[in-house]
Amino acid sequence: MNQIAVIFRRELGSYFSTPLAYVFIVMFLILTGVFTFYLGGFYERRQADLVPFFTFHPWLYLFLIPAVSMRLWAEERKTGTLELLLTLPVSLKTTVLGKFLAAWAFTGIALALTFPIWLTVNYLGSPDNGVIFAGYIGSWLMAGGFLAIGSCLSAATNNQVIAFILTVVVCFLFVVAGFPLVLEAFQKWAPAMFVDAIAGLSFLTHFDAVSRGVLDLRDLLYFLIMIGSWLVATAVVIDMKKAD
Repeated sequence: MNQIAVIFRRELGSYFSTPLAYVFIVMFLILTGVFTFYLGGFYERRQADLVPFFTFHPWLYLFLIPAVSMRLWAEERKTGTLELLLTLPVSLKTTVLGKFLAAWAFTGIALALTFPIWLTVNYLGSPDNGVIFAGYIGSWLMAGGFLAIGSCLSAATNNQVIAFILTVVVCFLFVVAGFPLVLEAFQKWAPAMFVDAIAGLSFLTHFDAVSRGVLDLRDLLYFLIMIGSWLVATAVVIDMKKAD
C-alpha cells in the first residue's frame, strides 16, 4: 500500500507540474458549463436538476480523458524511463494501479470543481441532491473506465498521438454500443439476447441508469469490472513489451 501511495503522489504531482492539468481542468469546466446552460437548455427546461449536465459527460470524456491517459505509459516508453521504472523494487501491478489511481484522482478533482453548477441549481430550485450525488458517482466511475482503456492502449505504443486516437476509437465503440440507433439496427436481425449483450457492454446504458439516481449493483459492478479488466490487460501488455 505504501508503494502504491508513493507512485500515486509521484504521478499526481507530475500532472500539475505541466500545463496539461490546468488546460484540461479549464476546458472541462468551460465545456460542462456551455453544454449544461446553453446546449442542454437548462433554463428553457425550467426544472431544478442536472440532467443536461450529466447527459454530455460521455461525449466530453470521449475526447478529454484520452488526452490524460495517453501519457500514462507512452511517455515512459518514449523517454526510456519505463525500463528504469520496472527495475525498481515495485511490482508491475502496483505501478499500474498507482499510475491509474493518480489519473483517476486527477479527473475526480476536475469533476469536483464543477460544484458551482450544483450550487446554482440548488439556488434556483430544490433538486433531488441524492440523484445528483449518484450522477457524480456514475460520472467518476465512467471516467475510470475510460482511463483504464486509455492506460492499456497507452502501454501498447510509445506514441501519445496514436494512444489518443486508439483510446477515442475504442471508447467511442463502448459508448455507442448502447445508443438507440445502434441497438435498433441490431434488433432488425439479431436475437434479443444478443442485443441485450451489446447494450450491456455500453458505458451509456449503465451511466444513464446511475445518473437517474438508480444505484444498481449491476451497474456499479460493470464499471469496476471494466476498470479491473483493462488494468489487468495493461499489465499484460507491459509485460509482453518488456519481454520483447
